[in-house]
Order: sequence, then C-alpha cells, then structure tokens
Amino acid sequence: MNTSDLIKKAAKTLAWAGGGVVGTVALYLVASAALSVVPVAGGQAGLAPGEEPIEAYILSNGVHTDLVVPVRTRQIDWSRLLPYADTPAADQSREFIGFGWGDKGFYLDTPTWAELKLSTGLKAMFWLSSTAMHTTFHHRPAVGEDCVRLSLTPAEYARLIHFIQASFAPGAAGRPQHIAGHSYGRHDAFYEARRTYNLFYTCNTWANEGLKVAGQKAALWTPFDFGIFWQYR
Repeated sequence: MNTSDLIKKAAKTLAWAGGGVVGTVALYLVASAALSVVPVAGGQAGLAPGEEPIEAYILSNGVHTDLVVPVRTRQIDWSRLLPYADTPAADQSREFIGFGWGDKGFYLDTPTWAELKLSTGLKAMFWLSSTAMHTTFHHRPAVGEDCVRLSLTPAEYARLIHFIQASFAPGAAGRPQHIAGHSYGRHDAFYEARRTYNLFYTCNTWANEGLKVAGQKAALWTPFDFGIFWQYR
C-alpha cells in the first residue's frame, strides 16, 4: 500500500470515527430531550389531621438544580449535621438550606465555566472521579423562573430526608465529612458524597430522583435542569 492509499484509509477511518462521535452525542441529546419532557406524576398524598406542610423549593442557577428545605423542622435540624460554622459567614439567620450533588472536580476546581479543564470534564463524564455535596444556607427563596415552591407532607419530607442523608459519604464518626477550604461564597460548604457522576447520572438527575422519592412531579429521566422545571410549567 503506497503513501496515498494510506492517507486515504486514515482519512476514511477518522471520518467514520468522527461521525460515530457526532452520532452518539446527537443520540444522547435527543434522548435527553425526549425523556426530560415525559412526566412522572407526583403522588396525591394529603395531610393527616394536625399535620402541617413543609415548605421546600427547587432552585436552579441556570445549569445546576438544588433542593432547598428548611434548616429546622420537627423532623430534623440540619444545622446539627451541617453546622453554620462550616461556612465562611456562619450566618445563623438563614432559615433554609439547599442541597446539590455533583462531580467533585467540577465543584472544587471549576467555580466558573471559564476554568473548566478538558481532563475534569472527561473524568466526570466517564465514571472516573468522586463526588461532593454542595450545601448553601439561604433566606426564603423567591419563586420565579428558576425557583419553584413545593409543599410536602411530613411523610414525603421524611423520604426526602433519607434520600439526602444517604447521598453523603460519612466519616468514621458517621457524620458528613466537611471539605474544608472550599466555598463559592460566604454561605456555602462542600462535603464528601457517595455515588459517581457520569453522563447518565448528573447533578440534575440526582435532584430529579429526590423529587421522585418525595412523591413530587419529576421527569422520567433528565441530565439537565430544564427537564425538571418543564414539569412545573
């Protein structure tokens, strides 16, 4: 085989490989869009006599979805597990706490998209890195395009509590492991988490799963925040 034939064969191989990558990406995006708009209906559980609803929120920053709940209820005081002192501000006036699960490399090494490294992205997509839980103390969120208010029964909230707690990777004492020295602002902190982030289980997939567990409206499957918010339009 002469040089010209080798070049042609290499070009064909690259073309096939490139086409395969493009096709795979296209299939992923089409499946993501299609399954994101398929609803999983929330349960119709009502409050028992004497019960009060728990105010919760779905909050997005435009890419990543957090589940926001009260810091203190009769069922749990999150500040006992996740102290305000773990955040730079230690502001105890904030009465809500948001939970976001995700790839540890993205969280700690990529505070903005401009700082995203190819190696970080590849590790996140292909099951090659660990995960973290990002918690943020809030005042009551304002309902809007990127924020939906939920009303949970105590039983629904109990299931959500268990789901969130099970997402942390506890230390030797059984408590969440604070990742010291990392925060985006004055009111947030990071902790070690369980599971592995990948193309099919993203930060938004985690939040969507939490909504399913709590009997709320959710997408059949979604890697993106729009799949969650579509269900609440």
